[in-house]
Amino acid sequence: MPLRASPLTRIVSLVAAVSAATFAVATTPSLAGARAADAAATRMAGHEPPGATMQEFIVKYRSGSRARLDADSLHQALREAEAGFAQAAGLRRVRRVSTGADVIRADRALDRAEALALMRRIASDPQVEYVVPNGKAQAALSPNDSRYSELWAFHDYDAGSNTGEAWNLGNGSGAVVAVIDTGIVAHSDLNANVLPGYDFIASTWRSRDNDARDANPLDEGDWVAANECYAGHGAGASGWHGTHVAGTVAAVGNNRSGVIGAAYGARIVPVRVLGRCGGDFSDIIDAITWASGGYVPGVPANPNPAEAINLSLLGAGVCDAATQDAINGAIARGVAVVVAAGNGNADAGGFRPGNCNGAITVGASDADGRRSVWSGGYASNYGNAVDLAAPGSTILSTVGVGATKVAGEGYAYYNGTSMATPQVSGLIAMMQSLAVAPRTPAQIEALLKQTARRFPLANDRPIGAGILDAKAAMEAVRAANPAPASGKRRYFNDADVAIYDNATVESAIVVSGRSDAAPLTGTPVSLSIRHSYIGDLKVDLIAPDGSAYNLHNRGGGNADDIVKTVTVNLWGKPLNGTWRLRVNDNYSNDTGWIDSWSIEF
Repeated sequence: MPLRASPLTRIVSLVAAVSAATFAVATTPSLAGARAADAAATRMAGHEPPGATMQEFIVKYRSGSRARLDADSLHQALREAEAGFAQAAGLRRVRRVSTGADVIRADRALDRAEALALMRRIASDPQVEYVVPNGKAQAALSPNDSRYSELWAFHDYDAGSNTGEAWNLGNGSGAVVAVIDTGIVAHSDLNANVLPGYDFIASTWRSRDNDARDANPLDEGDWVAANECYAGHGAGASGWHGTHVAGTVAAVGNNRSGVIGAAYGARIVPVRVLGRCGGDFSDIIDAITWASGGYVPGVPANPNPAEAINLSLLGAGVCDAATQDAINGAIARGVAVVVAAGNGNADAGGFRPGNCNGAITVGASDADGRRSVWSGGYASNYGNAVDLAAPGSTILSTVGVGATKVAGEGYAYYNGTSMATPQVSGLIAMMQSLAVAPRTPAQIEALLKQTARRFPLANDRPIGAGILDAKAAMEAVRAANPAPASGKRRYFNDADVAIYDNATVESAIVVSGRSDAAPLTGTPVSLSIRHSYIGDLKVDLIAPDGSAYNLHNRGGGNADDIVKTVTVNLWGKPLNGTWRLRVNDNYSNDTGWIDSWSIEF
């Protein structure tokens, strides 16, 4: 008869039955167990992640075992495994993988000794088939967008922004970037990530419409002679500038087509301020206010205030009080204002709004990691006003094609600090999406500078603290996030709420301070509803996002009272927010009250 496998043999992988049998014949049981333990420990070392700590493990319980079939039994098994630890590990199941194994997460990082001890304790359970660390792959997400290889700025090892590797931590989902520019044109690689915008160009002579489209008006007899534009503005079309910028921020990702945006999970609000002959700062001021959620007289409120405002534009001169006032307002609302340094090979301190206080001003670097210099004497502006650099040479993104109001779509390489700036704006969207509590604009600016990569080559002029490093910035945000709450908590409301005939009432529970999401194992909701005819009642749980989960649907006829616990699948729902118990009575003559209710996660 083969020996029963030592618990350690279940760590990492099982020894094949035939090998175990042979081993048992040739060796005494005690020596067999010791050798099996040594072999398992050696194999375990090869599977450990490179870091000094571990927090997630993959555990497979045997087919037919209670822990495999029943969430409560699994929970109990995990509690027993961590019993005796000086500090509880707070083990919980995150999800079940395709092999039938479960991803188990501790609520704190375990050092190597703790992790190995925990794995041994888990493996000592005869129900366990194996337990392995849930190691991290080091390669960055590899998008399938057909022209991703041409986006050197996202993945170049020496001079790029490390954006590709940052996607392992987040893609900006749920965040908004306002692109204050020439507007945009419809583009299949961008449309899905575009929210309603607004055209702030007050002059009807220069503005084509009121829906944030880039009209690029050269084709309809609208070519403007140089003497028709006032001093300081050139005549001509937009060149699809806003569309290119918007694509760099949030072109649709992983759609097997074209390019991908820096924050491809974020959304764009296009705000048009630049038309033929450029744009007025009065329009730009209104656009900054509106994009950040402020009030602009005569303009509908912005339903999607931004986390970051991208301003790939500039005008000569000191930062005037009016522009500074608008930027101060945006910052006070928690919105970062990101501005291009300019392309005139001059000191950025002479150009607004990049020289305004609180603006995050971005210079451009090339594929060698030096200050970008282009043909015709153009180069990235420089100086103390520049906070950091990002790749700004030969940047591929979305554009319109042709010169009509109903332009076609295409892609083009552009140069400029205008192309560097949206990479920073996109990263800010990613950072705020990852942050448990939003970072202030000042904190964002400090993080960007602190995590910037050193320039690989010396620069002839200063262009900030270094090159944008998206991965390092995201890691800094994650490290600053509070640790997940330990274990389950029960939240309850025992205030009586009267239930009247033919009426709907609600009782609320507010959950705060939780950074985790509802578990895969189900969420128990306990009810104590006193009523003399429960067949009249429909009872729903309403999540903070408005989703409804039915707990009782007019069953039970003339029975009294609903006193029960219902397990609801809320997997992945954020826990923070107001949870409501909604009770609807649809008949007369019988009434009651919500006595108490609770939710546990």
